[in-house]
Amino acid sequence: MQGKVIIYQLLLRAFGKRKSVPGGSYSINGSGKFDDVTDEVLKKIKKLSVSAIWYTGVISHATKTHFNGIKDCNGSIVKGEAGSPYAIRNYFDVSPALANNHDNRMAEFEALIHRTHKAGMKVIIDFVPNHVFRQYDTYFTKDNFYLLNGALVLPESLNSDYVENPAKATGNDVFHTSPSLHDWYDTVKLNYDNHGTWVKMLEILKFWVSKGVDGFRCDMVELVPAEFFGWAFSEIKYLYPNTFFIAEVYGKENYRKYHGVGGFDLLYDKSGFYDTLRSIICDGASTRLLTGEWQYLGDLQPRMLNFLENHDEQRIASDFFAGSGRAAFPALAVSLLFNKAPFMLYFGQEFGERGMESEGFSGVDGRTSIFDYYNVPSIRRWLLDRLTVDELVVYKEYVRLLKIATSDAIFACGETYDLMYANPDSERFNGNRKFAFMRGYEGSCMLVVANFGDRHAEVEVNIPKEAYSFFGIEKEGERVRLKVGARDYMRVNLV
Repeated sequence: MQGKVIIYQLLLRAFGKRKSVPGGSYSINGSGKFDDVTDEVLKKIKKLSVSAIWYTGVISHATKTHFNGIKDCNGSIVKGEAGSPYAIRNYFDVSPALANNHDNRMAEFEALIHRTHKAGMKVIIDFVPNHVFRQYDTYFTKDNFYLLNGALVLPESLNSDYVENPAKATGNDVFHTSPSLHDWYDTVKLNYDNHGTWVKMLEILKFWVSKGVDGFRCDMVELVPAEFFGWAFSEIKYLYPNTFFIAEVYGKENYRKYHGVGGFDLLYDKSGFYDTLRSIICDGASTRLLTGEWQYLGDLQPRMLNFLENHDEQRIASDFFAGSGRAAFPALAVSLLFNKAPFMLYFGQEFGERGMESEGFSGVDGRTSIFDYYNVPSIRRWLLDRLTVDELVVYKEYVRLLKIATSDAIFACGETYDLMYANPDSERFNGNRKFAFMRGYEGSCMLVVANFGDRHAEVEVNIPKEAYSFFGIEKEGERVRLKVGARDYMRVNLV
């Protein structure tokens, strides 16, 4: 993918026009379907300048729902009614809940791949290499797991009748027989000390690429040896050179390992830009901290995937984060416009989805539940053409800013110059609440100032001669005055 890449994450289960009851079963609430993502829907998503759609929850996973012809799961070890999309029960199948005709489910998914490609976007799905559902009883042998001494002891509150003896290590590296409610008790960890596991996981990647999948968001890669990914990806790219891989990596100290040895094309910038922006908004941290984050990354910046939301994180418009979609604008401007790194948005984010629903298993936590059969309210209103005024305002800004980021060469291709060092705190520049930078390309440059403060500000930004020289522009330094709204941003053409 060329230019500024925009990835749109879509949790299929939570997509659609239907109404939902908190904690409702599949028979009550139903589920989003592959067929809900129509040609018309794809055109609307493409309007957000999207390069690729990450369809989340595609592969068959644990659920309490009964489907004819598919072995039932033990409901006592399934999280929520729908189950976790990351508790995989069959790597070579898709979730039957996502199909109108359960017996035709793979063909329905393949048709979605075709529609997405026709709309000019790539298809990404999850690859979950570290763990599987506890009842995954095909494909793998006991040598593909870590077997412990003794029987599995699950938390009493689950009232579980599930028996596992010997117990297997739990997915989040619990190497004892008694995982807690806070552990991934529904999953077991795969053993990469056994090279046979490497071969089996490679076959899974080959299967999905052969279906037309273009890329994979790889789950919890830090729990899997980087060397496996480097080996597997080289095998895949030999056969399918354009396949790309995204790492869900958290520790900044691991970024280079999983890019280099692991061979990942993109890496989450979770513990860098995301965590810092969140701390600025929620904890009043200084915007000057952002400078240290990009300096730490160095030449890795174009390989990072910037985001403000995903299925694991709280909605930025929730009461737990910025509080509204509009209040997210300064963070959006920084995360999207600061550099050439790809940007990911989570479906509903473009409307200011708040995630403040009591969906069932998750409760009111500012997230869109991955465990329940529940739809996203703003997405439902969008599909029914009933967006609120505030949602329309937020949506129009996302459309506009995403188009600028991808089509204006200054942002899509240009270099970045951080102005914070040249702007000490003053009466007209609060370096703890403002963040200023320049982008430039082929003799043109632009100033961007984000105001994370709660008040409208008249800002004076010092632009040194060196900043213009960095972009190859012969111009003296200057001071630029501008007005920036509360929790907003401003762009100014300089040359």
